[in-house]
Amino acid sequence: MTGRIIETEADILEGCDWLACAEPRFGRALELTGTPPLRRREGGFAALLHTICAQQLSVAAADSVWAKLCAADANDPAIILTLTEDALRECGLSRPKARYATALAEARIDYAALATMPEEDAIAALTAVKGIGIWTAEIYLMFSIGRADVFAPGDLALQEAARMLFDLPERPAEKALRQQAAGWSPWRGVAARLLWAYYRVAKQREGISE
Repeated sequence: MTGRIIETEADILEGCDWLACAEPRFGRALELTGTPPLRRREGGFAALLHTICAQQLSVAAADSVWAKLCAADANDPAIILTLTEDALRECGLSRPKARYATALAEARIDYAALATMPEEDAIAALTAVKGIGIWTAEIYLMFSIGRADVFAPGDLALQEAARMLFDLPERPAEKALRQQAAGWSPWRGVAARLLWAYYRVAKQREGISE
């Protein structure tokens, strides 16, 4: 079973209502953030490559690299396979990410099948490809497939948002946040969106730039 799929803003609203009832602090976060954005995007090779590009980069830096890749038609696996590592680096990819891009193009993932696999099987299929870790797989499942109950506890912004919202003494580690998020099922994907929105609001209040 794949569980609920987030398709529209109405799904986000439903999840927010459930979370606010289950955990009052989510309700307080909503008062500050408003309804978090849908953040759905098309799946497939390009979406996964974009997520790899964004690893450990600011949004602006990731967008710059992605624009260069698209200009070189390197968002197509067939084109990727014709490019040298140096050519990919000229698009802004680091040497490891250039290798990951090639490995992804060679992997020939069945993206349609990912949409119907159980979460654990889909993550296993994705992480079998060099350069795709659990965070990348979870982000893909959340936004390109729309899984409503997928969370990404390894994300530093989510960890920091949880620390602030729940008044934790320190930023929770991935394992601890994964355990905490179990209580937000079946809407962990909406909880992630809400925590990211809360993180942005909190940073603005503290005067911290991206």
